[in-house]
Amino acid sequence: MTAALRQRQRIVRVRKIQHALAANAAATAAGRVRSLEMSRERLVRMRAELMPAEGATTGQALAQMGELALRLDNARLGLGPTIDSARSAAATREAERLAARRDQESAEKLEDMAFRAAEELAEQKLRGTFRRRATVQPGD
Repeated sequence: MTAALRQRQRIVRVRKIQHALAANAAATAAGRVRSLEMSRERLVRMRAELMPAEGATTGQALAQMGELALRLDNARLGLGPTIDSARSAAATREAERLAARRDQESAEKLEDMAFRAAEELAEQKLRGTFRRRATVQPGD
């Protein structure tokens, strides 16, 4: 095994690890976006379920319900910028994952080329057709 082939194999291992880390980061970021969107949907459902009870109610009960509705609306609206930021981070992580995958594929191609070159060199040595360096004899 040639030094170039060993180096290419080492690079491939490193690129695989880098891609795995980038994929994990991208999945984590996408999960955060899903979690935030589910929270927003839950707030919308909770707000929609707020209705005064049928029959006679007190003004205090209506005021409390109104305040709760206002707080739910504020929480839902406050999630908007957070979700946008999380989506942006997820898109960035996905781009990093794609770049890591591209680097991994390039390293694998270089490893294959180095492997084929090493096989070719081994075959040439077996056939005895490899080029020898010209040696200078003393006195020539």
